[in-house]
Amino acid sequence: MQTQLAPLAGELNPLLPHTAEIVLSLVVFGLLFFAVKKFVAPKFEEIYTERTKAIEGGLAAAETKQAEADAKLAELEKQLADARHEAARIREEAREQGAAIVAEMREQAQTESSRIVDHGKAQIEAERQQAVTSLRAEVGTLATTLAGRIVGESLDDDQRQSRVVERFLADLEAGTPGSGVN
Repeated sequence: MQTQLAPLAGELNPLLPHTAEIVLSLVVFGLLFFAVKKFVAPKFEEIYTERTKAIEGGLAAAETKQAEADAKLAELEKQLADARHEAARIREEAREQGAAIVAEMREQAQTESSRIVDHGKAQIEAERQQAVTSLRAEVGTLATTLAGRIVGESLDDDQRQSRVVERFLADLEAGTPGSGVN
């Protein structure tokens, strides 16, 4: 085995890179690292910072808007509750006013009914009086005519006729008809 390793020791190993390549790679890597650190990384940092600020500003604005929306929602809910209370109060007032109107209308109807009944009674009483007067006149005329036929003399004299009629009606009212005829 040693015989085979000796010839290889003088040759370059293909698995190991040359020293010049390693040094050159390190120099290029260093230059590339320096260029990225000097030019690219600050731009990335600047963009990252701007983006972070924009996101944080957006979050702050969103939180502000959310707080405003919550405040408006609370205010609207309060207004809605106030409106419901006001509507309930108005309904209650309307019920009370309706009950008062119904009571007032009943009272007016009762008053009007009483007035109509009283007026009707007065009218009936007036008509009754008129009928009584008319009947008295007719009965008086009939009684005078009848008395004139019975007595055989004319009762055309107004005073005599009035006395006979009054006596006849008084007897009728007293319940003893015919007792006063002479």
